[in-house]
Amino acid sequence: MVAHASSRRRAFRIALAAALLGALSGPTLAQKGGDLSGLWQTETAGSTVRIARCGGGYCGVIAATAGAGLDAQNPDPGLRTRKLVGVQIMQAGTASGEGFEGSLYNPKDGKTYSGSLTPKGPDTVEVAGCVLSVICKRQTWRRLR
Repeated sequence: MVAHASSRRRAFRIALAAALLGALSGPTLAQKGGDLSGLWQTETAGSTVRIARCGGGYCGVIAATAGAGLDAQNPDPGLRTRKLVGVQIMQAGTASGEGFEGSLYNPKDGKTYSGSLTPKGPDTVEVAGCVLSVICKRQTWRRLR
């Protein structure tokens, strides 16, 4: 009977430790980036992207762009004359680790890549687009105030 009570106490302590660890590690995303909604400047400063909540993650729409601002490289010839402002280029709806995974559309080459959005601080995110989940290009975007 003593061994049984000891085992239950040990199991309770393990469960309590796991719960505390989960509670302490859960807010990591919130601490690093909080709510990612808002306007973000791309690394090359060629575009401004409006990030907003979208399902369980975030979506990004071009809010402003330099130059002609046309989707000239789109694989669909019928879309090559559309304005880029308002085009959704990011869908990162799946929480993963410290960020979100999904897809990214690159209007410069007209291709859609598997991608990720990872907060690096309250005003910085890393956006990555990958081919075959191996070859990735990363950009750091800064929040506009």
